[in-house]
Amino acid sequence: MVAISIIIIILAVLLALVVLAQNPKGGGLATGFTGASQIGGVQRTADFMEKATWTLASALMVLCLVSASLQHTGVAGDNLDAPITVDDKPNPDAATTAPPAATPGAPAQAPVTPVPAQGDKK
Repeated sequence: MVAISIIIIILAVLLALVVLAQNPKGGGLATGFTGASQIGGVQRTADFMEKATWTLASALMVLCLVSASLQHTGVAGDNLDAPITVDDKPNPDAATTAPPAATPGAPAQAPVTPVPAQGDKK
């Protein structure tokens, strides 16, 4: 994985250098080859630079796609897109569970005494 990243960086730098070496009007490095070799030298240099640009750009794109496909996908939280399931049946253990224990240091509750009905006489 690190090797692919290093190759991507090298290709990006080479691509930048090749693009900067080109003249936007078609001259580029070919302007230094004027004179006797102007018949075929200028066109060959421009063709080489164009082919180098396309080749480096294609290689950079392919390596970026390969690098992205080799990324580790086992990240925590991958199941965020999983559907949520809802149980229609209530949990039978939920009604029989004991209430949570009192927290330490909390004041104890007074016991509840039943209130006698109005018809009862004491």
